[in-house]
Amino acid sequence: MNERAIHMTASVLLSYPDERLVDALPLLTMTVDSMPPGEAVTRLRAFLGHLAATPLPRLAEQYVGTFDLERRCCPYLTYYTYGDTRRRGMALLRFKHAFREAGFEPADGELPDHLAVVCELSARGGLVQARRLLREHRPGLETLHQALRAKGSPYADVVAAVLATLPPATSRERDLASRLAQEGPPAEAVGLEPYGGGPR
Repeated sequence: MNERAIHMTASVLLSYPDERLVDALPLLTMTVDSMPPGEAVTRLRAFLGHLAATPLPRLAEQYVGTFDLERRCCPYLTYYTYGDTRRRGMALLRFKHAFREAGFEPADGELPDHLAVVCELSARGGLVQARRLLREHRPGLETLHQALRAKGSPYADVVAAVLATLPPATSRERDLASRLAQEGPPAEAVGLEPYGGGPR
């Protein structure tokens, strides 16, 4: 239950900040305060503190400047391994199958590999499927976290909270994350129109 609650909170915090997020702040804070202490809870509290102290227009500016304008801070997990290549399209189908298996459909226009959507999958009962997807794309998640830390982004705390719900990274996963951070994703511009997409 705690893992799902962490993922639910992360899903909300990783979505585009608007008035609904501000209105949800008391409930999010109460939810996190009710969790047993741990690394994930510490990280979520840190971001909630930032959220409470930052005006909404600034939060929106930070979100766009981080996730929409920074190539290395992409919230779409398959991007790190496949870039915008045909192979990414096949990876997205794997996400879609996992969502169907759990009986959950993402909102129209959203790619299923967005970290917030995968966390929402967990919160809505697809914990097994979400956990599998997160572990399969652990190197990309680690790369995202490293990029956010290097940028000094408060969102690094939210991604760290999600990482804290996973088993420790293996040496292979660490090596892959290091290589992705150095080389970036492969490049091959192709359309992803059949898979949807748009700002969350």
